[in-house]
Amino acid sequence: MLPTADLIADLPVRHALPDLADALATAGAAVLVAPPGTGKTTLVPLALADAGTGRVVVAEPRRVAARAAARRMAALLGEPVGGLVGYTVRGDRRVGPATRVEVVTTGVLVRRLHRDPDLAGVDAVVLDECHERHLDSDLALAFTTEVRATLRPDLRLLATSATVEATRLAQVLDAPVVEARAVTYPVAVHWCPPAGPVDPPHGTRVDPRLLEHVAATVRRALGDGPGDVLVFLPGARELDAVAARLTGLDVAVVTLHGRQESATQDAALRPGPRRRVVLATAVAESSLTVPGVRAVVDAGLSRVPRTDHARGLGTLVTVAVSRASATQRAGRAGREEPGRVYRCWSAAQHERLPAQPEPEIAVADLTGFALDLALWGHPDGTGLALPDPPPAGALRAARSSLHALGALDDAGRVTGRGRAIAEAGTHPRLARALLDGVPAVGTQRAAEVVALLAEEGSGTDGDDLVAALRRRRAERSGPWRQEVRRLTRLLSSVPGTPLPDDLAAALVVGLAYPERLARRRQPGGTAYLMAAGTAAELAPGTRLAGSDWLAVAAADRAPGAPTARIRLAAPLDEATARQAGAGLRAETTEVAWVDGDVVARRVDRLGAVTLVERPLAEPDPKLLRAALLAGLRTEGTGLLSWSREAVALRQRLAFCRAALGEPWPDVSDAALLAAADRWLAPELSRARRRADLARVELVGALRRLLPWPQAAHLDEVAPERVEVPSGSRIRVDYTDPQAPVLAVKVQEVFGWTEAPRLGDGRVPLLLHLLSPAGRPAAVTGDLPSFWRTGYPQVRAELRGRYPRHPWPADPATAVPTRRTVPRRRPGG
Repeated sequence: MLPTADLIADLPVRHALPDLADALATAGAAVLVAPPGTGKTTLVPLALADAGTGRVVVAEPRRVAARAAARRMAALLGEPVGGLVGYTVRGDRRVGPATRVEVVTTGVLVRRLHRDPDLAGVDAVVLDECHERHLDSDLALAFTTEVRATLRPDLRLLATSATVEATRLAQVLDAPVVEARAVTYPVAVHWCPPAGPVDPPHGTRVDPRLLEHVAATVRRALGDGPGDVLVFLPGARELDAVAARLTGLDVAVVTLHGRQESATQDAALRPGPRRRVVLATAVAESSLTVPGVRAVVDAGLSRVPRTDHARGLGTLVTVAVSRASATQRAGRAGREEPGRVYRCWSAAQHERLPAQPEPEIAVADLTGFALDLALWGHPDGTGLALPDPPPAGALRAARSSLHALGALDDAGRVTGRGRAIAEAGTHPRLARALLDGVPAVGTQRAAEVVALLAEEGSGTDGDDLVAALRRRRAERSGPWRQEVRRLTRLLSSVPGTPLPDDLAAALVVGLAYPERLARRRQPGGTAYLMAAGTAAELAPGTRLAGSDWLAVAAADRAPGAPTARIRLAAPLDEATARQAGAGLRAETTEVAWVDGDVVARRVDRLGAVTLVERPLAEPDPKLLRAALLAGLRTEGTGLLSWSREAVALRQRLAFCRAALGEPWPDVSDAALLAAADRWLAPELSRARRRADLARVELVGALRRLLPWPQAAHLDEVAPERVEVPSGSRIRVDYTDPQAPVLAVKVQEVFGWTEAPRLGDGRVPLLLHLLSPAGRPAAVTGDLPSFWRTGYPQVRAELRGRYPRHPWPADPATAVPTRRTVPRRRPGG
């Protein structure tokens, strides 16, 4: 079956075929490491078919690569596609009874393994470009490895990679590594960072100044030498933007991306009569050759999936490429002869790039992945030969979503509905929307909306999903039209319903993403609350402004941003939102502390969105008590009105605690709040709202904290007032529990030889001795020392100012008084 020698003479992988055959004969599995352009994708499958009698299945990560590989192999054999070599991708199959090599996408292979784990009639499986680490690639590797171990030990399994980092693959397969060395052409590297400032990418937005720079670099590459120029950009929108900036050139400008119809993609992979600039996304990184390319211009960006599991948001984001991807891209320029690469960043920036791209399993939505694991009988992936285990949190979130969709039962087993969802061949959420949307909107409309949602980067046409749907309907062909036909073939034909077209589209979106049903927060505003509780905003100037309800198909939230940005949505009314989000509807009795007061109501909600609320006339007393306690613990003891008497009692209790410890009660804020249900029990049983807390009589409530023996001795341990030698009863200030203060005039303590002690004699009173006018004159806790050394100075300073008050030379023996000395009458 191998083509003639002259056709494969320039394919370096031919020298590795004997070693590869030996490895497969000995171990049954192998890892082939071969750089781009060596022929591993085309020659190796033909050699495997030549050595066996059954079919060879080659799995590629992308549809365009699968078709291109099949076309190249068929050309080497001088055959049409569909003869000895065919392909099967989603919605497109060209395979005949004589087909020996079938190229499929990894997703198709995973579906086939679920239906036929034995892979009847298949001699060998080639998993191409395993280094790209897509979810389906990881699953295909794990499932085929288990098939070999349990069902088909005769099945030959080959994993290929364009990078030398194949150690992990070899460990997973327990297989030897065969390396094919290529005589590669040199590629000169030109570092071309923008001259001015360029904003980093945000979500799917790329700074137009970078696109201007890319276009200028393309013009430079065209002038520097011959050959076609391959340009790498992150997405279809950027391809169109750069194409618009390349007008006036005497070259053909063509684009290559995953959303194009197959004929357009295939045309981009064939040389043309004129010199070309091929603007491509990452689909051109590996697995296929763009002929005629002598120069590569790399914008240095890639678009990858990211999932915010906490908020249920999944989207595409634009990130810097890895060094490995940059090397792959540069290699496109040196496949046929020496080339050059123009990197739109600096050499210093290059060194800071990640070495390898992140595997999808680390960052992507795992809902479909989890369903595949459950269908295979390994719900958590344990025991499977996965290159990396799925993150536990992401897998839990995925399994929770599947349970909500009815795809998994309580034990985590796949249900009949789960199998129907899997058979749809699309994301489980979209499959659910398809199955449940058909009875509501009809087969055709359900398939159209689901096909639109399935498009990678469908939000790049603007944020109005209904407008995007109308544009797609105007297209006579293309991937969307092809996917609609595939989906409708899966379903029984159900006519459309009277539901208006716009609402029908929104209903299908809501069925796919019920947690993203969103209600406008304020009339006339652009802020929304999603059913999942996530705040979201519309972009300025959107045509969706004014919609009270939105079914959000795509949204993302930048790190640190307070709200998510709505990227794609359809307007709907509340009735349709209720229908789409029926599984999130709940009517509950709510008695809670909300916005500073008790709220008692009956609430009808769609997730976090309140639909209707009615006040409760007689709320459950236990719930009221819990709400009041929650309010106290949220806002603190300041909710209570602290009278002077209550403050004084609390301070006295704090002093007792500080001086004597337990069982005297802790009356700190934290302790009072923690024990509020005990010391405030009678008051809480009568309260219904915030204002009632402000009316609580706290003196009696605080006394409940005292055990009985201590309650009887409080006035002894911490007296409210102390009698001084003059006979006055002076209030003690316990503001500082470590040092209670007695503020008293000097004349009232004449004769005291020692300050009183509180706290069972453990703590001396700190005396603030006052002048006759009540101003501080001295502070002491040691009266004898004060009478000896401090008083003479005070007496000298104040006796002239206050002559009608006694200032005896010996205060320790003087008579205390709170009166002044009587005036002498004239002549008396």
